[in-house]
Amino acid sequence: MSKSVENSFDFEDLGRKVKELRIQNGLTQNQVAAELHVTPGYISNVENNRTAMSLRVLSYYAKLTGITLDSLVGKIEPEYRPTALDHELQNTISILTEEEKEKILATLQLWAMK
Repeated sequence: MSKSVENSFDFEDLGRKVKELRIQNGLTQNQVAAELHVTPGYISNVENNRTAMSLRVLSYYAKLTGITLDSLVGKIEPEYRPTALDHELQNTISILTEEEKEKILATLQLWAMK
């Protein structure tokens, strides 16, 4: 199946990624369905690539699994992964203390010198 420029999002990979995240978080389809206010059948259909999640449901799913929507999209769409990774790093670093940020900066500077 070819992807057009307007529709370059890889929906074929969505179901697999959604299922992987659900399992990694120790959630059942029923638990996810209850949290997202959808049916377990809907979650099953998403995981089996019979249905694509709406943006609203994707954003709730990302929050439920403890990642940003950027990160979720990056996991699904490889071309977006570098941008999503940058955003995830920025979000994670933003909640650290100044001391923790200094330690991370020093570590990164050491890695950059290699």
